[in-house]
Amino acid sequence: MSAIYNAREELTKGHDSFTAMLVHRIEETPEREAFKFPGADGAWESLTWGQVGEEAATLAAGLIALGSESEQRVAIAGDTSMNWILADLGIALAGGAVTTVYSSTGAEDVAYILSDSNSHILFADNEGQLAKVLEQRDNLPELHKVVLFEGEGDGDFSISLDALRELGREALAADPNLVKERAAAVRPDHLATLIYTSGTTGKPKGVEIIQESWGYCGEALSSLGVMSADDVQLLWLPMAHVFGSVLLTCQIEMGFMTAVDGRVPKIMENCAVIKPTFMGAVPRIFEKVHAAITAMARAGGPEKEQGLAWGVSVGQRYHQAEIDGVEPDEELKAEYKMANELVLSTIRGALGGNIRFFISGSAPLSADISEFFAAAGMPVLEGYGLTETSAIVTICRPGTRRGGYVGEPQPGTEVMIADDGEILVRSPAVMRGYRNNPEATAEVLLDGGWFATGDIGEFDEYDRLKITDRKKDLFKTSGGKYVAPSAIESQFKALCGLASNMVVHANNRKFVSALITLDPESCAAWAAANGKPADLESLSKDPEVQAIVQASVDKLNEGLNHWEKIQKFVILDRDLSIESGELTPSLKVKRKVVEAHNQELLDAFYV
Repeated sequence: MSAIYNAREELTKGHDSFTAMLVHRIEETPEREAFKFPGADGAWESLTWGQVGEEAATLAAGLIALGSESEQRVAIAGDTSMNWILADLGIALAGGAVTTVYSSTGAEDVAYILSDSNSHILFADNEGQLAKVLEQRDNLPELHKVVLFEGEGDGDFSISLDALRELGREALAADPNLVKERAAAVRPDHLATLIYTSGTTGKPKGVEIIQESWGYCGEALSSLGVMSADDVQLLWLPMAHVFGSVLLTCQIEMGFMTAVDGRVPKIMENCAVIKPTFMGAVPRIFEKVHAAITAMARAGGPEKEQGLAWGVSVGQRYHQAEIDGVEPDEELKAEYKMANELVLSTIRGALGGNIRFFISGSAPLSADISEFFAAAGMPVLEGYGLTETSAIVTICRPGTRRGGYVGEPQPGTEVMIADDGEILVRSPAVMRGYRNNPEATAEVLLDGGWFATGDIGEFDEYDRLKITDRKKDLFKTSGGKYVAPSAIESQFKALCGLASNMVVHANNRKFVSALITLDPESCAAWAAANGKPADLESLSKDPEVQAIVQASVDKLNEGLNHWEKIQKFVILDRDLSIESGELTPSLKVKRKVVEAHNQELLDAFYV
């Protein structure tokens, strides 16, 4: 039997449901600041936990007045905002279950999710989201009400958020204990959240997460002792994604303040204003920040570029010594003090200056980029999890963090590597199953309570997990050699500051090729510094850009086995996008879609 890996920390007793955790937080710290969010005039507004409780209870009462029953699905469609979170918490107090829908989801898929989930009420961002429902209304017989965050609606099928609040106030006036009784009736095994995996192929599957799973996630993350009530979080991740949901759960368990703004282009600007102590992000955000900083240094000339490289090198040596438990010598201390004053403090300042750590998940992060942020005193604590495991299986600890690894199992979770290298997980966070899909559920929920992740990985001597690739993404060349594309792609993006994505192609081919896209922001800065047109179509054909990309590919190939080396590539004249169907809303590449869109280019490599 394979070894079973556990956490070294003890699991502290927490709440047995998300709703109980929320009620406790509201009652325990009603005067403490809970959220900041941009108001109508752009200025940041604030809510205490007591105010959050009042607003969520009012929405909960409104939902009950509309007929919402225990575990009944209420959907939310839109971008991350304070309204989304309040609706989410209102559903929890009403004893319902949240069905999440991305704002970018098309009308047909919205109809599929709402129908498959049997959602009877929908919170929608605006008239644009409502239009998708109206287009498909004949296919949604159970949906009887849409509540708009922005807009008045028709007063019948669609109503405003204020109208729901009024219903709630009337219901509470008639029965002041209405919401308290509904919340108290929530059981650990009740359905809490229904998240449809964005998926890289086929129709999304509805992952059923029960109340107990979120209660466990809160207590497990609290047991690590990494975060406290004094932290400040910037939350921009999509609340339709499980990563955003677990960060909200963590906040409710520990009580720290969170600034909420789902606008991705505003991340760095918001960091400067909010000065968060930590932030969760997907690897693409770290890649973009890294590329922006290196591009600014490059634009400053050789001295600036060399200065950045020197400062990062010193920071890496200094912080690695700390992790190794070795006291840095006086020479390194002096060099670090200088590097910190001249280089590293500037990097931290660009992100508000107070970041203690980042949390990264959803996809692999290059070890080089991870070490870049660690050198600046902002270590990236990588985590690993899936929607089916309520987001987290393993997470790095600050004292044992290592670039390229996703940490150790969280308290209360067991991990085992199967004979074929697949990662198996046993945890209270594992889903109840896929909604209306017993066949797919049986494929992944195995005997003994183990969940088959579909990921390939290995543990090192310190029980840190490393993900090598998705089981289904492993390619075999026509020569019989296996290629793990994700690892190659993440390494390349760390090497090439102008690149946005690389898609490795090799299945049943005689050698490895790649499609490469350029990052619009990094390329715009480079183009301005070099007197070039900034459009990606022109830059993809520019000899200097092609030479930079070729040099990065050559550098990448130096560290690869001969059968893994990129022998041919093409730079596409546009970036991948969610709108084209090539990226999921969490910015994962839909490999098969990208290959299908560029089949002629790929076939030409092998003529």
